[in-house]
Amino acid sequence: MRYISSSTRLTLICSNVIFKPMNVGVARVRLRIPENMDLKGKCQVLKSIIGRVKSRFDVAVAEVDDNDSWQVATIGICYISNNKRHSNEVLSKAVRFIETGGFDVEMLDYSIEIIDV
Repeated sequence: MRYISSSTRLTLICSNVIFKPMNVGVARVRLRIPENMDLKGKCQVLKSIIGRVKSRFDVAVAEVDDNDSWQVATIGICYISNNKRHSNEVLSKAVRFIETGGFDVEMLDYSIEIIDV
C-alpha cells in the first residue's frame, strides 16, 4: 500500500486499485410543525417531506432527533460525492426545497457539513 500525494488530491494505491477521495455531505434540519396535535400527524408530515426530498434529490433522509416531540422534528440528509461543491449544492437545494416546498412546517435551523473520507 502506498500513497500518491499531489497539491489537491491524495490517492491511495492498494493492489493495483486506486481509491480516490470521496466527500460525505450531511445536513441537519430542525423543523417546527405548528398545526400538529399528535405524533401521528407529525409522522404524516415527515413521511411526505422525506419521500419528496428522497425522490427529487437522490439523497438519504431520516428523522434523527426529537422523536417524542409532536411539534418539533429534526431530519438528517446525507449525500455522497467525489466533489465537495456538488455535495454542498445538492444539500443546499434539498434544504431550500423543504423551506419553500409548501409543507406545513417552519424551519427553525439547519446546518450543512462536508466531511472528507
